[in-house]
Amino acid sequence: MTYPRILLKLSGEFLGSSSGGFCSSATAKTAKEISSSLSAAQTAVLVGGGNIIRARTSRGIERLSADYMGITATLINAIGLKDAFKKIGVESVILSAFEVRGVAEPVNPEKAVKYLENGTVVIFAGGTGSPFFTTDTAAALRALEIKASAVLKATKVDGVYDMDPEKHKAAKLMPGELKIEEALSKGLQVMDAAAFSILKGSGIDIVVFNFHKDGALKKVLEGEKVGTVLR
Repeated sequence: MTYPRILLKLSGEFLGSSSGGFCSSATAKTAKEISSSLSAAQTAVLVGGGNIIRARTSRGIERLSADYMGITATLINAIGLKDAFKKIGVESVILSAFEVRGVAEPVNPEKAVKYLENGTVVIFAGGTGSPFFTTDTAAALRALEIKASAVLKATKVDGVYDMDPEKHKAAKLMPGELKIEEALSKGLQVMDAAAFSILKGSGIDIVVFNFHKDGALKKVLEGEKVGTVLR
């Protein structure tokens, strides 16, 4: 199945180094990988900020403050990704739910769709704009707003497993296709419950795939069986 318009959910790990923080070379590689598939689909990217700060591991900081720090981190990553796109001749724009004048435009679904239709990559930053919500939830929300046909969740594993493969050697890769309801009932850690709730019944697929494999994104968009699809 092909997807004419997608929302790529990109965690901060693809824009950072192994030791954390922002990494220009990793971001350049990510931008190049995304650019190679732009002819196959209108592309929006929602970036996380976990390479810079993770709210749940911010010791000594109140949750509210930590969440706002995480929201700000997504903007840092978005600016870096936009710069990387510019260097390879790809037009992109940052739309943020957390207003930062001179850096990003406010999120506006109609404007986002117009940008996409004109071939511009839309980079969503700022999460939902509010604390206590994950970037999974933000990705689901933005996908609905731009009428995406799929949310592509970039990961470092080959799809959805029955348990965390990094913690359990016995973890098994699930079948190539699942229903969102099945993922929920089995407690599979694909996206959080709020994101599933938003996407359930929307007609928007979720594709979980290994972004570290060169060309994987392009293969997904060309209809090849890559990763796990939740319908």
